[in-house]
Amino acid sequence: MTAKLGRDLLLRVDSGEGFKTVAGLRTKSVRMNATSVDVTDSGSQGWTELLPQAGIRSVAVTGSGVFRSRESDAAIRAAFFAGEELDAQMVMPGFGTISAPIMVTSLTYGGTYKGEATFEIGLASTGPASFAAA
Repeated sequence: MTAKLGRDLLLRVDSGEGFKTVAGLRTKSVRMNATSVDVTDSGSQGWTELLPQAGIRSVAVTGSGVFRSRESDAAIRAAFFAGEELDAQMVMPGFGTISAPIMVTSLTYGGTYKGEATFEIGLASTGPASFAAA
């Protein structure tokens, strides 16, 4: 894979009328995590042993940007206040797409006196995630 521009990474949410790109994001990241189950014992010959296919896997997405008041922003805000999950995609051109049901875990709005209104979001997977190669 060749180098890509960070602005080409897209966070998309299903607003009920298909997937919409979350508008105004300047930064975004996706973190995939898998906890392990350590089954090391005295017979492990000094090496850590991990139980395959065990533990908990999760996907977390964070982003921050400029408030634009678009459909995707309304969908995220509504899902946060209703405590509902959304279907989300993190599109990485030339690499692939990670899809997962998510919940909005944090939503922050801010701004400075002489600056633009900004927002930050945190999303966490609520079920199995999938990856589709580009």
